[in-house]
Amino acid sequence: MFKTAITGDQFLQAIIETIQMVGISLFVGSLIGIPFGILLVVTRPGGVLENKVLYAILNPIINIIRSLPFIILLVAIVPFTRLIVQTSIGTSAAIVPLIIYIAPYIGRLVENSLLEVNPGILEAAESMGATPFQVIKYFLLPEAVGSLILSLTTATIGLIGATAMAGTVGGGGVGDLAIVYGYQRFDTVVVIATVIILIILVQGIQSLGNTLARKIRRY
Repeated sequence: MFKTAITGDQFLQAIIETIQMVGISLFVGSLIGIPFGILLVVTRPGGVLENKVLYAILNPIINIIRSLPFIILLVAIVPFTRLIVQTSIGTSAAIVPLIIYIAPYIGRLVENSLLEVNPGILEAAESMGATPFQVIKYFLLPEAVGSLILSLTTATIGLIGATAMAGTVGGGGVGDLAIVYGYQRFDTVVVIATVIILIILVQGIQSLGNTLARKIRRY
């Protein structure tokens, strides 16, 4: 029951692949999702840059992508993934759907964080003659930093879960190890070790996010 054919190096490689997938996907997804989230807030009806047409385009696009479970999105865009990275399996192939999955998710989280900012602060900024760009840069974003950190923490944890699902189609990482060796080969040790690794990763990221958000909100 407690024997396994997996070596420590294989576990280490799986962890590195998971961190790589999460890191790259989070970085690129943030570059896309954060501006989307800001645009959703400032172009919505009553926003500082109200634009009903742009808002009517962005909002449903984000809703459509977010409505797809990751495992379905992963399979649905296989041709696009092959076009981008020339393969549909492995770590590099998993990063493509991970970015498409997380970008609108981050956009929606950023939108929610920015909407939490007290409208009175924005009204005061506009009354002082601040331009829309100044309102966003000096009032909206600074006031929402703590909440934004928690939002990115939530997105990171969601990505970890998505990378585990990517293992079902050979995406690499801890999830692939759990499916190929743990489930298909009935290796209990791999399954238990995978669960422990994921718990440690999630708890560590959540604790780090909570600590950073708490420190920023004190200032």
